[in-house]
Amino acid sequence: MIEITHLSKQFEQFTAVDDLSFSVSEGEVLGFLGPNGAGKSTTMKIITGFLAPTSGSVTVDGHNIATDALAAKALMGYLPEGAPSYGDMTTLGFLRFVGEIRGYRGDELVQRVGRVLAEVELGSVALQKIDTLSKGFKRRVGLAQAIMHDPKVLILDEPTDGLDPNQKQHVRELIKNLARDKIVIISTHILEEVSAVCTRAVIIANGRLVADGTPAELEASSKYHQAVNVRLTQPLELGGHLESLADVAGIEVDAEDSLSLRILAQAGKSIYSQVAKIAQEQNWPIAEMTVVRGQLEDVFKQVTAGGARRG
Repeated sequence: MIEITHLSKQFEQFTAVDDLSFSVSEGEVLGFLGPNGAGKSTTMKIITGFLAPTSGSVTVDGHNIATDALAAKALMGYLPEGAPSYGDMTTLGFLRFVGEIRGYRGDELVQRVGRVLAEVELGSVALQKIDTLSKGFKRRVGLAQAIMHDPKVLILDEPTDGLDPNQKQHVRELIKNLARDKIVIISTHILEEVSAVCTRAVIIANGRLVADGTPAELEASSKYHQAVNVRLTQPLELGGHLESLADVAGIEVDAEDSLSLRILAQAGKSIYSQVAKIAQEQNWPIAEMTVVRGQLEDVFKQVTAGGARRG
């Protein structure tokens, strides 16, 4: 388990992380979210021991990152944003180098390098110099070095940055497979990635925790949760038809398409069957009607309003 307790970090008069507390258990894939300057990268650098906190503590499987750093870091794999590497090395040479630093020799070194080359699909560029690789392949080399020692904790900062859609899907599946017996923390600005990969999401703004829950729980707090999207074939005023439905909170018309409307539901209420019944009775000119699960983007905007800052 990772336990973050009353964590704060100040740079002169600027507070980047402000009394932050949460824990992450084995098997969880935690999406760590926040607007630019919210304190995400600073928090991850503290968790991995690259920065010392001003106050508070981080423990990894019982090892305090400040007082027992070697034991804590030995449990972690880290993919920082813009992960550094040696450009004049080949992919294979760099991963062998990382493996040797980790203490592997002989057959074990060969097996571990071979495993990560296969897992991250780097075989086609194994003998190519890192400087000549695309941004996506460089990102995958960074991920490969992070999982070389089969760490108990995996800290990933924008792991799919620069990858094409197929590569993103592969890395997401890899992360889900790795998470079965690990703790994985992913810092990302791609909200779709949180829904696709993460079992839980923490959102911070101004260095403080502002939301914590599963993606489904956070989506359920969106004002669009259980809303009904309606696409008409011709203009129709729906307001009068829906007056009798107490669970309808309002109607929004698409600013760019007046034939596309969203019927909002009162919190937690399911209105699709009621709307469908009225639509049938009143013979609405409907091309399509669907239920909205909820929008993580809407929740993100709501809880981080005014949260962006420098830092």
